[in-house]
Amino acid sequence: MSEMHQPAALSTCPSCEWPLESGDLYCGACGYDLSAAPEPPRDHPTLAVNGRPGDAAAPPAAPADWPTAPGAAAEPDNGLGTVETQDAGDVRVRDSADERNGQHVHHQNQSHSQNQRPGQGQGQDGRLGHAGPSSPSVPSSPSGQTGPTGPTGQGLDGRQGLDGVRGVGDGRDVPGVRDGLDSRDGRDGRGGRDGWDGPAGAGPDDYPLPAPDPRATAPAAAPAPAKVCVACRAGSVAADGYCENCGHAQPRERDHMEQELDAVAAVSDRGLRHHRNEDAFAISSAALADGTPAAVAIVCDGVSSATRPDEASLAASRAASASLEAALVRGTHPQQAMHDAILAAGEAVNALADEPVPAREHHPHQNAPACTLVGAVVTGGLLVVGWVGDSRVYWVPVDRTGPAVRLTEDDSWAAQMVAAGLMSEAEAYADERAHAITGWLGADAYELEPHTASFKPDRAGVVVVCTDGLWNYAEAAEEMAAAVPADAAERPLHSAQVLVGHALDGGGHDNVTVAVLPFPAAPRGAGSA
Repeated sequence: MSEMHQPAALSTCPSCEWPLESGDLYCGACGYDLSAAPEPPRDHPTLAVNGRPGDAAAPPAAPADWPTAPGAAAEPDNGLGTVETQDAGDVRVRDSADERNGQHVHHQNQSHSQNQRPGQGQGQDGRLGHAGPSSPSVPSSPSGQTGPTGPTGQGLDGRQGLDGVRGVGDGRDVPGVRDGLDSRDGRDGRGGRDGWDGPAGAGPDDYPLPAPDPRATAPAAAPAPAKVCVACRAGSVAADGYCENCGHAQPRERDHMEQELDAVAAVSDRGLRHHRNEDAFAISSAALADGTPAAVAIVCDGVSSATRPDEASLAASRAASASLEAALVRGTHPQQAMHDAILAAGEAVNALADEPVPAREHHPHQNAPACTLVGAVVTGGLLVVGWVGDSRVYWVPVDRTGPAVRLTEDDSWAAQMVAAGLMSEAEAYADERAHAITGWLGADAYELEPHTASFKPDRAGVVVVCTDGLWNYAEAAEEMAAAVPADAAERPLHSAQVLVGHALDGGGHDNVTVAVLPFPAAPRGAGSA
């Protein structure tokens, strides 16, 4: 049965939109004088759900028989057409708890005014919205009919929407929004993500997923174990290299170095007086072109009065060793290979002086890096030595029946005095100028003249290649032979350790480096340090 047209009476306050009762002269909320309000127009344009506004030719839609919400109990018809609404409390509950629990809690608004017109739902800000046909969760009356519902609803922003509960503000169907108990939209009429439209006012970007924390996915590396002081054995070593307990400076990588191959071994130590180790060595086992095994040892001593002596000794030892290995494999005679290796080492040290001009201007009193060099190549029947400076090579027979021999001559002031017949050896080396060298590797050296010599020992023995840090405490060949252990040919590393200990026991005034090569050489692996 069609309804009669209602007289043009105010249903809400023109000022605050508070619902009014018939005969009200003043608004009960804001006190607005209703007698001064203009009469509303009689023709209200209608927005049809499936039509266009103002389509007068469209017949009025018959009341739809909406299904009853599952589990909803029938309520007595109060004549108001009760509609499920959503208040601010409902929004917050769904956002905080119901969404996590996967449950849908429906709250029936208990704040409906007695003056509310049939078919109207109250929005979250107190304004009325017409319940549309998009929410099937409307409880049924005992007669099986739903209360009268209007075709349009008003969102919180004043725009016409599809229903008051969902608050679709622009009156359009929102794609991707499911109809049913979980079809709810935000305050601005935008639909939520994945069916349930989220809390009121929530847009697609209002609740972005947090960016992953890289610390949670990439576990931190385990800290390196703290170093223990070598002096007190209790304190930990700080980043500056000193013990936090006793303050003792800890040894650096080059303060003490050891390396062993089956055919050769070497040990280098900082000594007891110097603050750093300026010596360096390189040892290797190689093979000649005919397959004959060979052992190589290079020992370098940085000139302390020069700039960066530690770098000079390291560069020279590596360059000479590499040159020797390459030349021996090509079939170059070991003595010629030694000569060329010393020249290559000199070029490597000279290159250290090729620094930019501003750097030299900043340190005008610095001189070029420099070092001495001594080396030995041991094959099956040949022993070759080469040197520049005052480092030495000693020959010590295994059976000790023959004499020990020094195989090199120093490039030093003392050696020149002895060679010229001006002083005896004892007098010359007692002089304070005895260790002033007359030959070295470096950019400021005189014309480089490598010394080389070759020997063919007739018995097994041990070759000792060392710096003056050792031979200062065993200068004569007999003294060196006495310091070399009897099993040196079988235990070259142990022998090198014993010789370094001999120098440290004597005072350790200088860096100490020694290499021990058994003669004849045996085929073994290769390495350097």
